[in-house]
Amino acid sequence: MRGPVVAVTGAASGVGALLTERLAASDEIRRVVAIDERRGECEAARWHILDVRDPAIADKLRGADVVVHLALDLDLESDAAARTAYNVRGTQTVLTAAAAAGVHRVVLCTSTMVYGALPDNELPLSEDAELRATAEATGVGDLLEVERLARRAPRAHPGLNVTVVRPAVLVGGTDTALTRYFESPRLLVAAGSRPAWQFCHVEDLCGALEYAVLEKVDGELAVGCDGWLEQEEVEELSGIRRMELPSAVALGAAARLHRIGLTPSPAGDLAYTMYPWVVSGSRLHDAGWRPKWTNEEVLAELLAEVSGRHTVVGRRLGRKDATAAGAAGATVALLGAAAVVRRARKARRRI
Repeated sequence: MRGPVVAVTGAASGVGALLTERLAASDEIRRVVAIDERRGECEAARWHILDVRDPAIADKLRGADVVVHLALDLDLESDAAARTAYNVRGTQTVLTAAAAAGVHRVVLCTSTMVYGALPDNELPLSEDAELRATAEATGVGDLLEVERLARRAPRAHPGLNVTVVRPAVLVGGTDTALTRYFESPRLLVAAGSRPAWQFCHVEDLCGALEYAVLEKVDGELAVGCDGWLEQEEVEELSGIRRMELPSAVALGAAARLHRIGLTPSPAGDLAYTMYPWVVSGSRLHDAGWRPKWTNEEVLAELLAEVSGRHTVVGRRLGRKDATAAGAAGATVALLGAAAVVRRARKARRRI
């Protein structure tokens, strides 16, 4: 059978598992090599069990034409220093190992968050727009470093092509600060801000990654639904009312709660709910790719996924605490989140 041999890291779960199954079922792919720290469920793939930071990965990549590196830790609950060490070292090792093994293309996945959420962003941003994000939001510093490694790799390893795929707000079995935003009793809106929401379903991300694997498109690619939703549309579709606060109050409260360890999300995450970071996906569109999901459909799926979950300022609460928070009002829930969590902790200690 003709077609590329494709290695996928992080193949046992999440997007990696979905992509592995998709590629293994494709008539255009000769073979799939799956790499993770545990074996996944795809029986058609050839599995190698190891940490992507292990230099021995070079031996496992020999014979592969393309590597899709999806072994990234962006868990909100992960220790920040350990998460960064894993993400940066893992990406460095995979790029070096791929070059040593004779792989000609590596596909990396970051996020459109790397463009930054800023009040003067154009709607939509060009894919060539400057990456103006800072390291103040969860995992964004790691993604910016992955982007830097992607730009440097072809110079350090001549003949190695690196494609970067940047999805919008990813939905479909994901848990991020941005998906948790829709688990709150009210949608926090900073006064004077102009949020714009662009989503990406994991199925569409896998389709875009497959396009990159098959060399139908390369370079730096944004992937997501066409267009975007204004905050008012999100509120109407979700049925969740807004809570509007001065930006200084919202950012200050979030920063304090994160600093004392009561919320997993730093204040920088709030910027992505305040300002636009919608990106044009023109390169994929020019190559013939089209999203199968609309923003409205992805939002509906997200709301179904988070139904029954209760979050205040990024912290998941038990049902009793969440009911009390909702009854007290969203503003009280935000500014009193520390007290809510402390009460929950005391209650657990008494049990």
